[in-house]
Amino acid sequence: MIYFITGGSRGIGAGVVLDAVERGHDVAFTYVNNEARAREIEEDAKRLNPDVRCKAYKLDVRDVKDVERVGDQVIEDFESVDVVVNNAGISRDQTLVGMSDDEWDDVIATNLSGPFYVCRYFIMTMVGNRFGRIINLSSLSAYGASGQSNYAAAKSGLHGLTQSIAKEYGRKGITANVVVPGFFETDMTREHLPEHMRQFWQKWCPVPKGRIGDIKELSATIHFLASKEASYINGQILNVTGSLDWSP
Repeated sequence: MIYFITGGSRGIGAGVVLDAVERGHDVAFTYVNNEARAREIEEDAKRLNPDVRCKAYKLDVRDVKDVERVGDQVIEDFESVDVVVNNAGISRDQTLVGMSDDEWDDVIATNLSGPFYVCRYFIMTMVGNRFGRIINLSSLSAYGASGQSNYAAAKSGLHGLTQSIAKEYGRKGITANVVVPGFFETDMTREHLPEHMRQFWQKWCPVPKGRIGDIKELSATIHFLASKEASYINGQILNVTGSLDWSP
């Protein structure tokens, strides 16, 4: 299969890119600013599986013209796309009354409008192939979070967008689902997850030996949803959180 993954140069996105390559899939992935890190991911991919293609593209998903430009280039380079994983996202945390218009607009544009532009671009390729998988990465903040009204609104909107795509295009062989991650071991969580939150989660996480998730556990879920065997899973919101959503 051929994957298109946004925000694939770091964190969860990078883990999904490399796992897809290791499983034998061709991958086009995007980054916003850190070209050096994107090239490192390309090199890591070559070492993991030299028989597949993995290529990075600079993309600002907020810009519909940029999405169309990169989409055209990806189709030219790879000829088709089977799986879209919308992972790119930002947060600009602030209380409601303290939130600026720019903080609201940037988060909505990146986390909601961006996935809409990407899905809209690739959906007709999938319709032509009578096959497609759209997997949108969300957050537990979609159900409401203090100081994140912009992020919560964007992610809950993403749920509605995904389920609408599922209803519109399911009969054409295209599924659309949401994956909600919990805490996973990435460079970002190792650097930025406060120690008290790590300790709390390791103490209360209701899985054996209470722990942070392994990125391959999340990517395995994404790859299953991308498979032909998952054709009857459509319009679903799947929490991969180790029960983070109902811990004490």
